[in-house]
Amino acid sequence: MPTASGTKPSLTLKRRLNAAPEKVFAAWTDPAQIMKWWGPGNCGDHRVTTDLRVGGRFSVGFRTLDNGEDHQVSGVYREVVQNEKLVFTWAWQSTPERESLVTVTIKPDGEGSILTLLHEHFFDEAAATGHSRGWNASLDKMQQMFA
Repeated sequence: MPTASGTKPSLTLKRRLNAAPEKVFAAWTDPAQIMKWWGPGNCGDHRVTTDLRVGGRFSVGFRTLDNGEDHQVSGVYREVVQNEKLVFTWAWQSTPERESLVTVTIKPDGEGSILTLLHEHFFDEAAATGHSRGWNASLDKMQQMFA
């Protein structure tokens, strides 16, 4: 549901990572790298495909090992700027009508990078809150990957 101002909820997260932009970009685009950090908590059984081009699709499936639930999200790349930016649609298999949009920007910062994730056009505040928890947990894993 739109907020009182008529806009849909969004969230913005920033992280400093101890990795050069090209390594951070690879973490978002290489299926083997995605499997290392994607998903909140204790996840496994990752299934990842990427077709890294404008109009190409990605799909990530995983199982939360604590409760055995399967999750599947997919989307279409709208913008791909090597080592700098990714923009893609986002829809869970369980709620494909609730498509949202993710923009990931990566800026050099000394020997590392600043990653900014903007996820917008959520269905409602509950969806934004749930995604905030999930993204933060996943980005915690990414930070550990580059520690």
